[in-house]
Amino acid sequence: MTRAVYIAAGEARSNKGTVALGMVELLSRRVNSVGVFRPVVRSGREDGLVNTIRSRFRLDLPYEMCVGVGYEDVHADADRAAAEIVAAYRALAERCDAVVVIGTDYTDVGAPAEFEFNARLAADLGAPVLNVVNGLNRTPGEIEAAVELSSRMLAQHHAQELAVVVTRAGGDVAVEHATPVYVLPETPWLRAPTVADLLDACEGRLFLGGEDGLGREVGPLMVGAMSLPNILERYREGAAVIIPSDRAAALLPGLIAAHTAPGFPTLSAVIMTGGIDLPPAVDRLLRGMTMPVPVIATDRDTFDTATRLSAVEGRFTPEAVGKIDTALRLFAEHVNGRELADRLAVTKTLAVTPLMFEYRLLDRARARRRHIVLPEGEEPRILRAADILLRRDVAELTLLGDEERIRAHAAQLGLVLDKARVISPFDPELRERFAREYARLRAHRGMTIEQARDTVTDVSYFGTLMVCTGMADGMVSGAAHTTAHTIRPAFETLRLGLVSSVFFMCLADRVLVYGDCAVNPDPTAEQLAHIAISSAETAALFGVEPRVAMLSYSTGLSGSGADVEKVRAATALVREQRPDLPVEGPIQYDAAVDPGVARTKMPGSEVAGRATVFIVPDLNTGNNLYKAVQRSAGAVAIGPVLQGLRKPVNDLSRGATVHDIVNTVAITAAQVR
Repeated sequence: MTRAVYIAAGEARSNKGTVALGMVELLSRRVNSVGVFRPVVRSGREDGLVNTIRSRFRLDLPYEMCVGVGYEDVHADADRAAAEIVAAYRALAERCDAVVVIGTDYTDVGAPAEFEFNARLAADLGAPVLNVVNGLNRTPGEIEAAVELSSRMLAQHHAQELAVVVTRAGGDVAVEHATPVYVLPETPWLRAPTVADLLDACEGRLFLGGEDGLGREVGPLMVGAMSLPNILERYREGAAVIIPSDRAAALLPGLIAAHTAPGFPTLSAVIMTGGIDLPPAVDRLLRGMTMPVPVIATDRDTFDTATRLSAVEGRFTPEAVGKIDTALRLFAEHVNGRELADRLAVTKTLAVTPLMFEYRLLDRARARRRHIVLPEGEEPRILRAADILLRRDVAELTLLGDEERIRAHAAQLGLVLDKARVISPFDPELRERFAREYARLRAHRGMTIEQARDTVTDVSYFGTLMVCTGMADGMVSGAAHTTAHTIRPAFETLRLGLVSSVFFMCLADRVLVYGDCAVNPDPTAEQLAHIAISSAETAALFGVEPRVAMLSYSTGLSGSGADVEKVRAATALVREQRPDLPVEGPIQYDAAVDPGVARTKMPGSEVAGRATVFIVPDLNTGNNLYKAVQRSAGAVAIGPVLQGLRKPVNDLSRGATVHDIVNTVAITAAQVR
């Protein structure tokens, strides 16, 4: 049966979106498919929160299926609207294991009857209510009274209260109540509008700059009705500056220059009012520049624009990545997710989707809170990933590079990296320390201290030596460097024995482990056995029960030849060294993964048909195998994850996305012993 939770608030601006995002993430860890449903939406535009959740959690649900009726339908005939809502909800629920229902927003009906409407609707849907109470500007006593009042209203309308979330609390709040009460502190960052919000509010258009700047949160608003020197003295970090378009020729070039200049705060946006065209020469000049900040043009006058923009509060949109990550971290830190899910009686499914696996990675990393060094500190993808990782509290981070350039670049991208440490690989004290350590470790290869001083300024060596000397727990690199450049220092300083790799292959309903698809070209039988045991241990570390298939072009005793014999010998060594480990080989892929084929080719095997760890005989096979499955089956491939090092160092593809980097850092943090 589909489980649902109804998120209802008793008043406007209760930060219900944060609770909705947190609940979807919580449920995504427990079930295969989570849906989002808004019973009532405003007509004429798609709901931003629904689309944010659909995008963030990659929900395979059309927008139309995720919404019910319009506010005008409720006004015209509330009973008929409720019936349509229930029918729409049931159609969605048939496709989902769990559904998060998000109540009305008080954008249309600002009356107590709206909460009663949500309560009745929750009862109609059979969904317990997560009762959201706004704690802003309320004393603890007033908050407790609001909790009791809203709970009584739910009971009066036969709605079951699951728990209470007090949002926007200004201090310590303790509420005695029949159901659990969780308290989320006021977080101004969540109220900040994005540049896209300002663009909509002033009915403007993007005049200059890229759309990727529209998701940035906006700091203070400033009306630039003075000369450029005075504006430069007064604006603050993240400001959006409103200027009249008839003065833009004098002000805009200087503001853009200040945005990129060291020592000046960065801007979130510039808004030109009045709809007057720029002089052709100035327009040509600006369009020939790389525009680091969005410039919005509106036909409205300055007073009207300032009035509209000052009234804008932040909202969730798919582009507001920073706001989303802040909300998810806030929910995870202050809500007991296990208790809440248990109260909802959501049973864990046996299947593991890619999203579930990724959230479990983040949970594991967050629980361990390790320190990861990212040598490519000036690479934009690394900076964006670092922003997400820090917002989600996944790991402590050190970025390597020039601190002034890194901080300036992060500010231009609208990223918050205050908690990241930045170290120059030319730091004289560390350079000398690492040079001595590297010379000691490589003395048997003739390394001198003079040579080492030059070598350790390379970011890969510097980052690896941070790990080697205990300054960091692990390293992730490779977004801008080759695999050899990334892992060679680790091979020289952190190798325990045979180094190999695995990929986590996230299929639609399970996670498989493939090893070794990235490091060893043609391993011997002994090396293959070592790779199998290491891969099984890595699988277990990440919650995949290891059942090992030693792949070959032959199954059991059906074939012969040098390649088959190598796999047969490796299988025997695994059984000898790890008699507790379920292993089968040689075995073909179909017999390893398909129960029907397994019954024919290898009946009675505890591995055949249900293998989870697949060991390939050589790199040629492995590289082709994982890429074929990735592209043909639509699998998410996470890796390569290196094994056989004293401390974890992992390589990124140079085509890695921000999402890939976040996952790899989480895996690296979880690998730390």
